[in-house]
Amino acid sequence: MPLLKKLSALLMLAALGLLAGCNAVVMKPSGDIAVQQRDLILISTGLMLLIIIPVIFLTCLFAWRYRASNKEAAYEPDWDHSTGLELIIWSAPLLIIIALGAITWISTHTLDPYRPLDRLEANRAVPTGTKPLEVEVVALDWKWLFIYPEYGIATVNEMAAPVDRPITFRISASSVMNSFFIPALAGQIYAMPGMETKLHAVINAPGEFEGFSANYSGAGFSHMRFKFHGVNTADFDKWVATARAAGGSLDRAGYLELERPSEREPVRKWASVDPALFEAIVNRCVEANRMCMKDMMAIDANGGLDLPGRSNLVASAALPPVAPGVSGRPARTYVASMCTAADPAGAAPVAQPL
Repeated sequence: MPLLKKLSALLMLAALGLLAGCNAVVMKPSGDIAVQQRDLILISTGLMLLIIIPVIFLTCLFAWRYRASNKEAAYEPDWDHSTGLELIIWSAPLLIIIALGAITWISTHTLDPYRPLDRLEANRAVPTGTKPLEVEVVALDWKWLFIYPEYGIATVNEMAAPVDRPITFRISASSVMNSFFIPALAGQIYAMPGMETKLHAVINAPGEFEGFSANYSGAGFSHMRFKFHGVNTADFDKWVATARAAGGSLDRAGYLELERPSEREPVRKWASVDPALFEAIVNRCVEANRMCMKDMMAIDANGGLDLPGRSNLVASAALPPVAPGVSGRPARTYVASMCTAADPAGAAPVAQPL
């Protein structure tokens, strides 16, 4: 038995040693949005413990006091009601639910990822005229592409941002849904193909932080990680200069090559990038012979391509332009961006009144 106790103690010490290696970044973040989210977790947990701890304590107390061997405890088999106890039992949870509801309502709006920042951290507002750093994020299989339109550069599996400068993320995906997550910066936001999501955040302390996908997306998911560097303005300018010195240009053909599934992709940088690439990725029309989703939706919104939508197409002798109100049809527009066998790329979108 002594030997068994010693082994148990050693196992417990080993377990504590493993826990000591954990990085509790969610509870010790470096970005204001993540700090507010952490505070929300702590406040909610504390409010719930106001009920949980007394319930656990009273459960143990009642079990001990009213045990069968305790002959001094009052035995009242016909007892069935106490107004005072009912008030305590129901009022405390009700007050906590009201408090949690108020906190949830306020935080849902103040921490809305689509809401531009109005502060850098507690008691420090965003200076007037501050221009957010815009970063376009694309989740690929299985790597992350970051495009900086303001600087005309692009990187894979590495990004950087100046400390105390608001960041506006525009997020999408190439094939399957992922989740963009930098625990030190802000909560996770889904990256979905054919859609654009947004996140506003700020990093308040310099350092190297980990980012990853928090949504399973296939075989290479485990290694779909990147480094996020929080740096001062001078170091950020050096980082941009390093990307520009790397040379190369990320055009649509290069993106289609990059889009192919790959694992453990090393950090890559491009000195220039097609300015329309992100919009083409979102609209699923990077290839030259594809119509963009926004053009398809514009056509569908005006009746489609069948008989109800004939007036969407360029007017011809068979269907002359119709004045507003004639034959009961209202005035409408057409979208002349149709792809044909002779013109697989389609004409440039042109909306004109009929």
